Amino acid sequence: MAKIVNQIKAPISEEMKIFESKFYGAMKTNVSLLDRIMQYIVRRKGKQMRPMFVFLTAKLVGETTERTYRGASMIELIHTATLVHDDVVDDSDMRRGFFSINALWQNKIAVLVGDYLLSKSVLLATENKDFDLLTVVSTAIREMSEGELLQIEKARNLDITEEIYFEIIRQKTATLIAACCEAGARSVGCSEEMAAKMNRFGELVGIAFQIKDDLFDYTSTNIIGKPIGIDIKEQKMTLPLIYSINTANKSEKRWLIRSVKKHNHNKKRVNEVIEYVKSHGGLNYARQAMYDYRDKALRILDEFPDSEAKTSLTTLLNYVVERKH
Repeated sequence: MAKIVNQIKAPISEEMKIFESKFYGAMKTNVSLLDRIMQYIVRRKGKQMRPMFVFLTAKLVGETTERTYRGASMIELIHTATLVHDDVVDDSDMRRGFFSINALWQNKIAVLVGDYLLSKSVLLATENKDFDLLTVVSTAIREMSEGELLQIEKARNLDITEEIYFEIIRQKTATLIAACCEAGARSVGCSEEMAAKMNRFGELVGIAFQIKDDLFDYTSTNIIGKPIGIDIKEQKMTLPLIYSINTANKSEKRWLIRSVKKHNHNKKRVNEVIEYVKSHGGLNYARQAMYDYRDKALRILDEFPDSEAKTSLTTLLNYVVERKH
């Protein structure tokens, strides 16, 4: 997979190197505790998929500018902030194989660190009068918060329909990738029509990305490090499970809902639910939905002339649905 990521990065390799130094600069602070935590965050960075979307979209539409670097930094600051806050909300001790901020420095500091990162993102925009980019990222923050709260509200009764599920993942996951693509396009001075088109492209990619994550709940742990059945244990209603409940007969439906509601910490029962979903077409249904969203995104890319950026975005799209972690 590292080879594929390097192929995707090829047209923007120089931009990504420059971005890293600019991003590290944006993280610097005179508060020693905060600076120590910022250095820890920087050292354990992931694949940086979101900045890749910003730069590739910018190159698809035009040529990268200083605003593109700021847009990528703003998005990465927000993404990092949401990960720090998510670990507090989920009471998680690990993130990407490292201890989470809240595990090392406790919840109070983790929440403040997340707030600090969000403020840095907003200041980066206002100091440079990038008000269009500020609108993009502020909308993403609002939608991510709404999506998380909608999921919590619906999880109490497990009354999530497919329509609500797609609204939750659109807000929780897809909205940030949509913001990447819109920010990339806007950073090179595109039209409003083009900005909306790239936002939609990112939204489609983000939905496919989240469905793939949902499918990991039913596959082996050792490749991705996500324990099997963790979504069921946390009473998260994912597409394979929603489909299985919707197509079950009355008694099976009662058993499935009761299993998730009352027996979600019973390993044997969780495994039985997983096997039920697998044998009743839940995974195939979710996979097909994922491919449908990918294909809609590919159709948007088809509207653009051939370029290195277009090739990389196509490869990135396929990587999103084929990745092993």
